[in-house]
Amino acid sequence: MTTTTTDRTVGQTAAEFPASVRVFEKHGIDFCCGGKIPVSEACAAKGVDPAIVLAEIEQAIQTPAEDPTDWLTAPLPALMDHILDTHHAYMKRQLPLVEARLAKVLGAHGDRHGEMLRAVSAVYGAMKAELDGHLAKEEMVLFPLVRALDGGAQAGSFHCGSVRNPIRVMWMEHDSAGEALEHLRRLTDNYAAPEDACNTFRALYFELAEMERDLHRHIHLENNILFPRAIALE
Repeated sequence: MTTTTTDRTVGQTAAEFPASVRVFEKHGIDFCCGGKIPVSEACAAKGVDPAIVLAEIEQAIQTPAEDPTDWLTAPLPALMDHILDTHHAYMKRQLPLVEARLAKVLGAHGDRHGEMLRAVSAVYGAMKAELDGHLAKEEMVLFPLVRALDGGAQAGSFHCGSVRNPIRVMWMEHDSAGEALEHLRRLTDNYAAPEDACNTFRALYFELAEMERDLHRHIHLENNILFPRAIALE
């Protein structure tokens, strides 16, 4: 392969070749929170031939990208605006809607699927509470700090000290969200709705899967691109 190798980490590959995200999603390879391991190791964990994955990535690179922007080189303010307008806006809209739909499904199907749905509700509720605070901290603390650094502010001159300090918190919360998403997928058997599921039940699983997809891309942009670039400013 001339562009991608199994020596790169999954996160590096996703950052350098955005089209690879579609391939990693197809094979269930974590490219955000778990993106620190080599592609070869990630493929082995999923029982996938790395050569097949690399070939699919090469093919994906030749396909027009969903988002053609090179976020590794785009201005940092533009990257943060994209995260806010695309991912923060999505989460703020969907988090309460999915919570309400989950409560409705639990009320309607609690007699047959109560144990599973109550577990899903508990995991989702904790994840939502943490994400609500997480988004606020990014918008009120981290992003303004990065904008100031990008504008020439002196490193270490902020109340939180180094930009690494809020980033460290964001990394931990990203890991927590990733674990919650994995837990939700296990509880729902990969979002496979029961045979007796109504349309609202099926819509809930679809929305949870879409939220997972969006959050993975959101975390990837921050863990693998925004945070390293922000640290490099110091």
